[in-house]
Amino acid sequence: MTISGDLLDLIRNSQRITVLTGSGISAESGIPTFRDALTGLWANYSPEELATPEAYYKNPSLVWKWYAWRRQLISQAQPNPAHQVLARMQSRVAGFTLLTQNVDGLHQRAGSTSVVEYHGNIMRTRCSRHGCMTDVPPIEGEPPACPECSAMLRPDVVWFGESIPNHAQFTAVTASEDCQLFIAIGTSGIVYPAASLAQLAQSKGARFLEINLDRTPLSSMADFRLQGPAGEILPELEQAAWPDVR
Repeated sequence: MTISGDLLDLIRNSQRITVLTGSGISAESGIPTFRDALTGLWANYSPEELATPEAYYKNPSLVWKWYAWRRQLISQAQPNPAHQVLARMQSRVAGFTLLTQNVDGLHQRAGSTSVVEYHGNIMRTRCSRHGCMTDVPPIEGEPPACPECSAMLRPDVVWFGESIPNHAQFTAVTASEDCQLFIAIGTSGIVYPAASLAQLAQSKGARFLEINLDRTPLSSMADFRLQGPAGEILPELEQAAWPDVR
């Protein structure tokens, strides 16, 4: 893989870097993307039947079982080299912000801190009525009741048709507007509002690097593009930018 000197200089000299990761980075750890997971027992279901508020209230048992199955997959996965490089980058870049569309917590398990979970975290539960977080673990079986009001608990994830949590959206927009380099890794570029962040960063003067296996709707606007697995590209990029890495 050839990495341009301009890109390496930009990475070394940028004091503010914002990174957005999508399902592609977790797929390299063996976690199927949402739609790729609709196989086997779940092949006859659509996302609207499994990941909307309406679906949950219509058939809470089905939706809860779907998320229990996904949690089991995630619990067996491990962070890959791409997650580990990003965890190290936060100590090298003064203004480093990591945004993720993933709900699996692999970035934190790799050592990243202050991760902005744009779509929530599948390992947490919150009240379906008031939205408050609970300490009740996401157990198997039927949806548990909220200890405060007895309403059903739900996974702390953003379902289709729901808004991004205010704090996550504010932080993502602020970090995108303020960065010198915006990096999108393994994201499809079709899920909004996350897909608009790279364009927002560019509109404020940032350069844009895309790392992905395939071309996406964001590819044509990228200043730099590296095609391939993030778990291979990011370690090479790290070694080239910071040769002291061991």
